[in-house]
Amino acid sequence: MQYAAAFDAGTTALKGALVAEDGRIVASTSSNLTLVINGDFREQDPGEWWQAFCEVSQAMLSQARECEPGFNTSQVAGIIFSGQMQDVIALDAELQPVCNAILYSDGRADAEAEQLGSAYAGDTARFLDVVGNRLEGCLPLPKLMWLRDHEPETFARMRHVLIGSKDYLIAQLTGNCIGDVAACATAGAMNIREGHWDKELCEAAGIDLALLPELHRPQDCIGTVSAAAAQSIGFDTGTAVYAGIGDAGATTFASGVSKPGQYNINIGTSGWIATVSPEPFVNKPGAANLAFGVTPGFVNAVPFLNAGDVHKWVTGIFAGGDYAEAHQLLEASTPGANGVLCLPYLVGERFPVMNATIRGAYVGITPDTTAADLARAALEGVAFSIRQGMESFDTTPVSISLIGGGARESAWCQILADVLGHAIEVYANADILPAVALASLVFDQPNLAATIAETTTYVPNPAAVRAYSECYPQFAELYPALQGL
Repeated sequence: MQYAAAFDAGTTALKGALVAEDGRIVASTSSNLTLVINGDFREQDPGEWWQAFCEVSQAMLSQARECEPGFNTSQVAGIIFSGQMQDVIALDAELQPVCNAILYSDGRADAEAEQLGSAYAGDTARFLDVVGNRLEGCLPLPKLMWLRDHEPETFARMRHVLIGSKDYLIAQLTGNCIGDVAACATAGAMNIREGHWDKELCEAAGIDLALLPELHRPQDCIGTVSAAAAQSIGFDTGTAVYAGIGDAGATTFASGVSKPGQYNINIGTSGWIATVSPEPFVNKPGAANLAFGVTPGFVNAVPFLNAGDVHKWVTGIFAGGDYAEAHQLLEASTPGANGVLCLPYLVGERFPVMNATIRGAYVGITPDTTAADLARAALEGVAFSIRQGMESFDTTPVSISLIGGGARESAWCQILADVLGHAIEVYANADILPAVALASLVFDQPNLAATIAETTTYVPNPAAVRAYSECYPQFAELYPALQGL
């Protein structure tokens, strides 16, 4: 039996799973991480990532020795990662951090993004066409400009820049500075169609292209564990290390989406819809694009800010925080919530509208309206927003899958199937699928995640589909009518 060690270097925790070649999770553990917040700054200490990785590795291997008869580290075929993307991780010549990692959510570089737009032929449309994403201050390239202009001494010590948290761990393991094309598509410096760093764009930013990492596909073996690293983590010297893939790409891959017509809906606190197509979506406001790397084509995603947060709000307001009671409320109302519509934009929205200041609203409340109607209307509103997102894609759905915390609410899953008028496959074991999908790249078994996936299919109810078809046009009119209030 061979094994693959799969890790996810997220923002809140570093997780590890040892996956057997038959898809079993043999051992798993995690370690929490600290977020450093100072005004608009969002940072983390890469040293903490490495410490957490060492602790998780050793604990995972110890667990495997206890739980898996005959397990030996020589059976580990490779180490592979997913992780947060769109970071700036600045390293010196010895591959040590010269400052904290600047995270994707950091808001310090809006002015530098404007400068870059002016310097790059004064054309943000050209930037979008080349990079596949809008020019914003959250991108690493403007943040590098910020470091150069605001912290010149720190910038002068920098010899390498990495874009994803996992790539720092890879550098410590192997001594190699690399990045996968999916994560590096979020850097603001990569030609997304050609899969290489864009020299002209880096020159416009005034950033030396030589600082940027070597680009790879997720399945590429990019080095092996050094003797020094092996002592810290417990894996054997010479264990193969793979490039891995940024977290959004990993989730898309794990959900089985690999070709046009396949869609995955992710409902966390916020959410997104992802598919794969032959071209980036450069003509759709709010869409994000990644070079997939695992297979030809591009991951196209439309993000929406209001998803699981609406479910949490509904549960708190109408059910005292009890999710079981909230489920009963949802079931007590009927499709269409007895005429109540909800614009679910609690925190502004990025898609289907791009408006940071818009807020939510109820319409159609009568003396007969119940708490059940209000609760159901809010989740129907999120489902309608997702329908608007689905309609922005060009290819008719062949399959739709659903993952994330929202997938645990069965009434919401049925609402989504009815609103979209399409069967939805819901993953019951979505928490382990990314690790198994990563392991499949080590084992070269593309269908491994599919063989262990546990799913429930929600089929549209024709009567509910008709009811929602009548409500949906009214919902679509809410934002235009309310945005000026």
